[in-house]
Amino acid sequence: MKLKTLSLSLLIAAGLAAPLAAHAADKPVLEVWTMSLSPKFDGYFKELVSKYNAQHPNVEVKWTDYPWDVIQAKFTAAVGAGKPPALVNLNVPWAYDYQQESLIQPLDSVIDKNQYVAGALKDVTFNGKVYAFPHYNGANVITYNAALFKKAGLDPNLPPKSFDQELQYAKIIKAKTGVAGFAPTLGPTKIEALLMQNGLDVVKDGKPAFNSPAHVAFVKKLADAYKAGALLKDNLFSQDNFQVAMAAYNSGRLAMLESTPTTLTRVRDEAPKVYRDTRVAAAPLGPTGIAAGGWMFNFAVARNVDKALLPEIGKFGNYLTNADNQLAFAKLAGTLPTARKAAQDPHFQKVANNAGPAERAVGIAAANLDKTRTLFLSVKNADTLSAKLSAAVEKAVTGRQDVKAALDEAAAYWNGKL
Repeated sequence: MKLKTLSLSLLIAAGLAAPLAAHAADKPVLEVWTMSLSPKFDGYFKELVSKYNAQHPNVEVKWTDYPWDVIQAKFTAAVGAGKPPALVNLNVPWAYDYQQESLIQPLDSVIDKNQYVAGALKDVTFNGKVYAFPHYNGANVITYNAALFKKAGLDPNLPPKSFDQELQYAKIIKAKTGVAGFAPTLGPTKIEALLMQNGLDVVKDGKPAFNSPAHVAFVKKLADAYKAGALLKDNLFSQDNFQVAMAAYNSGRLAMLESTPTTLTRVRDEAPKVYRDTRVAAAPLGPTGIAAGGWMFNFAVARNVDKALLPEIGKFGNYLTNADNQLAFAKLAGTLPTARKAAQDPHFQKVANNAGPAERAVGIAAANLDKTRTLFLSVKNADTLSAKLSAAVEKAVTGRQDVKAALDEAAAYWNGKL
């Protein structure tokens, strides 16, 4: 999705430098905007805000939720008018883009860094400064069908430990059972994360780096698995192949599914027979040691909020994302917290011996939170460039073009855009 941002010059002309005026001299109002969390979490946020206001009578916090496809336009317009919210809910790529445009400010002077896991802070640290309060996150686990493993001669107690092994298992499963083994994410805005998690730079020193011998070898492995029928071909190169992969797993047409723990609740509810055969394990970290599946949401502060309000904004930002509040939200939403103490809570760490895959998945994912990162393409025109790279990978993997030639062609296109 393209960012609906105004150009920096237009924002300056519209009054970027104008301070945010307090709504009342004696009782400033802090507007907090969230993204697509209403109405499901109305009760949670209303109680959180009400409790804070009662404990801090010197300020008034007001909560507003906007749909994900509206909040960016609202935010840039508010910044341009000199009336931004105190805190705005963003994902990591949006925070990065706004930092590049100087629309949000560093929070090192007000954020309590000690309360967050390392990976979450790294996600919102740009040029050595922290630009947002980390909130909720995700981390992948690998869900697999033990019955299909056994049928293929694989030990269900030995899940794949690397991406190479996932491909190897997928080929064995296809050969022995006729069922596709795996459904990697190769589409636009996803392919670069797969490369990065596997230790392959997409951009290096400002230039495309994905046509190196190592990248060619990686894509050839994908091509071999594709040719063997080991990869689920449904929407394989689309931006989102999760829903079709989910349906395939639930119908027994896919042996392994890598996704967040909430996937297991859907398997349990939609395919109880498959769920009985389901096992769960940590998704492979890869040579980088990074856990895949991170997509962290956070709260940032506009560049032109009233500086006098920053201490109060900091207090509420730390409160909003503290361990108690994150734990409560994680339990409601089925997400993972970024607050260290919340991640160490028994809800995540102590799993009963008779727990099912859905319960085990939460603890497994939480154990990797320190290693979980949001991997994305941090360049201008990211969507366009990612689409070009994905198209090249599709041509290479499906055998329509030589792997090196396809990647070289995409790299040449990128060189003209970077």
